[in-house]
Amino acid sequence: MLAVCQLPSLAVGVPDVCKTPVPPVPHIDTATSSMGIPVVWNVWLMAAPVHNMATLIPVTLGDTAGVGGGLISQTFMGQSRYMTGAFTMLVRGAPIVRMTSLTLQNTINAPGFKVYSPQPVMVVLTA
Repeated sequence: MLAVCQLPSLAVGVPDVCKTPVPPVPHIDTATSSMGIPVVWNVWLMAAPVHNMATLIPVTLGDTAGVGGGLISQTFMGQSRYMTGAFTMLVRGAPIVRMTSLTLQNTINAPGFKVYSPQPVMVVLTA
């Protein structure tokens, strides 16, 4: 799978069920990797720092209509974090993440995964 770096890529979490003025509604929650912090500043891929499992994306989008927050997390536009990575390839002490890495989005409200990686160069072939 392709490695994830600070170039704009997309993680999608479905369903992000949030409380709205009407009954709870599922939303599509997205997280863009270009907002990731902290990144691995000493490993670069296509002129962008690489992400590892310690990288968080502080803001997710798509559930702003759920003004009451998520059913589980009680937040909206919460953070996204990686749950899986390549545990046999460490960068700066944490596993590198790749295109199909699982994520938790809107804090813990929606499971998701990285669906797009803009770089076609580095392929992580580990278990």
